[in-house]
Amino acid sequence: MSIAPVEQEIVSADAEEALDVPWIVLVWNDPVNLMSYVTFVFQTHFGYARDKAEALMLDVHHKGKAVVATGPREMMEIHTEALQGYGLWATFQKDA
Repeated sequence: MSIAPVEQEIVSADAEEALDVPWIVLVWNDPVNLMSYVTFVFQTHFGYARDKAEALMLDVHHKGKAVVATGPREMMEIHTEALQGYGLWATFQKDA
């Protein structure tokens, strides 16, 4: 006869999701989009202030990429698809 453990670890869906964050959205530099357009997209899609949108755009331009959003995977997938819809080169990945 085996005895059940006194304590049991129960992992809820919320806890599993919390373990699965953060994910990030990256926007990559491309030879097509103007810097002003990239700034406009960041302001329009994310609601970022002009200063923040410009700083992110400059990271994309000078560093080749910028992290523009972090959060749960599903939300980062949605942001990535939206940014691609604007014509930006965007990907998402689990943050290291």
